[in-house]
Amino acid sequence: MTEEIRTAYLLGAEQAVRLLATEEVAHCWDKESVLPGMTVGGLAGHLARSVLQVEWFLDGETAGAEPVSPVRYYARLVGTSLPDSALNVGVRARSEETAAAGPAAVAEQARAARQRLARRLVQEPADRRVAVLHRPGEEMLLDGYLQTRCVELAVHLDDLVLSVGAHCRTPEATLAVAVDVLVAAARDRHGDQAVLHALARRERDADQALRVL
Repeated sequence: MTEEIRTAYLLGAEQAVRLLATEEVAHCWDKESVLPGMTVGGLAGHLARSVLQVEWFLDGETAGAEPVSPVRYYARLVGTSLPDSALNVGVRARSEETAAAGPAAVAEQARAARQRLARRLVQEPADRRVAVLHRPGEEMLLDGYLQTRCVELAVHLDDLVLSVGAHCRTPEATLAVAVDVLVAAARDRHGDQAVLHALARRERDADQALRVL
């Protein structure tokens, strides 16, 4: 399982690096993306952080806190669909901070980080923990965190492709991890009956149970 997750993550990260380096992204950098209130540059910065943050988190200090699962990481989120929620305001701020370096620098930073991670991840043990730096005191197992990054890569590769008109597909392995995590998060948040309605009886899906992000 560890090898499968890390391979899926690295495949998604590789595709993100390729997309970030395209002329389409650089040309549209200051334009509005498909996400309201977010420029293409901000969206590219957010995508790049799914590569950059893995290194940052690996280098953070852990204290042995009970690790948060990737399912709970998403199931507990609130305000995901509200542009002005604290969650989304924070995401945009961090993304724009990364994007401020410009398209060439962001692409190169992501490329170099992905190259280092390809060497580093094969050496990390299955029980390796990482510090969730934007949530002080919180920790995750490395593989659990990589599963969340597969979600972010899959979702935002699609967003960025649509924003700039590029031709790029998320690797199937990355998509599979992302879907597994999000469906599990929907089950955790709403329960299996609600998820069943969302899958098979949409007229009864009052809570939009499959909408996690």
